[in-house]
This record gives sequence, C-alpha cells and structure tokens, in this order.
Amino acid sequence: MTNDMIALVANVALTLSFIVALIFGIAQVRAAARDRRERLTLETLRSFQTREYAELIHYIVSRKMPRNRKELDALPVKDQVLFLQVAQGMEMLGILVAEKYIDLDLVDKTIGSLVSTAWEKFKSLTISIRPADPFVNEYFQWLAERISERLSQRPRKPFHELNVRL
Repeated sequence: MTNDMIALVANVALTLSFIVALIFGIAQVRAAARDRRERLTLETLRSFQTREYAELIHYIVSRKMPRNRKELDALPVKDQVLFLQVAQGMEMLGILVAEKYIDLDLVDKTIGSLVSTAWEKFKSLTISIRPADPFVNEYFQWLAERISERLSQRPRKPFHELNVRL
C-alpha cells in the first residue's frame, strides 16, 4: 500500500468514527431529554395526588372568590395564602405546558376542567389587578383558555367508554 492509500483509509476511518460518535451523541442527548421530561411529568402527576392539593381543590370549588384586590385583602391571611398558592400552582403548570416540559393532554386528562373552573373564579380578581401588574396569572389564563378550547372543540371521550383492551 502506498502512503496515499494509507492516508485515504485513515481519513475515511476517522470520518466514519466521527459520524458514529455524532449519531451516538445525538441519540444520548435525545434520550436524556426524554428521560427528563418523563421524570417531570411523573413528578407533576404526583403533586396532583397530595392531600394538600385535594384541600386546595376543595377550597377553590367551595368558596366564593374575591372579585378585586380590596376583597382579597379583606380575607383572613390564611385564605389569602391559599388563593396565592392555587394561583401560583396554576401559573407554574401553565409555564410547564407553554414551554413544552409537560404535555397539554396530560393536564387535560388529570385536572383539565379544574383549571378552567379555577380560572373562571380567579378571572375577575386577576383582571382587576392587571393594570398594576399586566403579567399576573398570564400562564394560568393561557392554560385555562387552551383547556376550554379543547373541551369545546374536541371533547374527549372518557377512557372507560373507549373499550380499550390491554
């Protein structure tokens, strides 16, 4: 073999090694991103299953909501904190969906109508605060609107009615 042939074989081998390493690296990055998303999804699902979350749901569903900041400030501090906790939770959930860390379908299947119901209860208060803070509950609103659109435009059938055989 001549030096030119050896150099050509070495260059081809080096190029193939680079391509294989690049493909392997891309596959590893995608797998890590998928694993991260799955872990976040499972953690989000777990957060919906706590006693504290059940108490927050009950609180929101059973209470008359304040319509403005003055009515909110008139509530006991404990109630104000619960309102803030629900709003922050829904806002964070909206951010996770908007940034595609968790899937809107997951939210729809787990607490979809609750998001819309909670937004309707928070809407008046939020709108009254927006002149001072235009960003308050923006992702909460966005998420509730997406869920409402899905419920009205493409309502899903309950899973038990799908006759799925596993």
